[in-house]
Amino acid sequence: MDESLSAVGPRLRALRKQRETTLADLSAETGISVSTLSRLESGDRKPTLELLLPLAKAYQVTLDELVDAPPTGDPRIHLRPVQRGGMTMLPLTRRAGGIQAYKLVLPARSGRRAPDPQTHDGYEWLYVLNGRLRVVLGEHDFVMSPGEAAEFDTRVPHWFGAADEEPVEFLSLFGKQGERAHLRARPQQ
Repeated sequence: MDESLSAVGPRLRALRKQRETTLADLSAETGISVSTLSRLESGDRKPTLELLLPLAKAYQVTLDELVDAPPTGDPRIHLRPVQRGGMTMLPLTRRAGGIQAYKLVLPARSGRRAPDPQTHDGYEWLYVLNGRLRVVLGEHDFVMSPGEAAEFDTRVPHWFGAADEEPVEFLSLFGKQGERAHLRARPQQ
């Protein structure tokens, strides 16, 4: 903890310099004296919540960013891309449970890879961003283009891949326990 707190001063100074703000201007905005701000930046004063809250507000950053807090949440979820079988999967949510969001990028189709439909508990919603996505869902085999969406129970055998020689990017919302996205408004038909 001492190491994290000692790093706050240089971080505060860097934020102030980056925003081209003087200690006097920052003092006027936060109500913290110039001498206290100077001592915080130099490490001669330990940061307290009473000092960090107005500074976070002035710099428009979170307290976690000011103190470089470690990430929290489900340790199994890494907000870093995961590569698996040529597919790149970027988790977009960090919280445990409930619906999870992902951005997936599938490589261009190479050769004639046969679909291998799988089943598992859950419910999935797909939205194609770029490229064309081939979806095998039960007895159906179809291609989705950018702007198109599909939703399905994942207990139905399913598979997806790039439809042609171009990679495909899409968003996936997945509820492990079968949760579905709640739509607040539907278009008039």
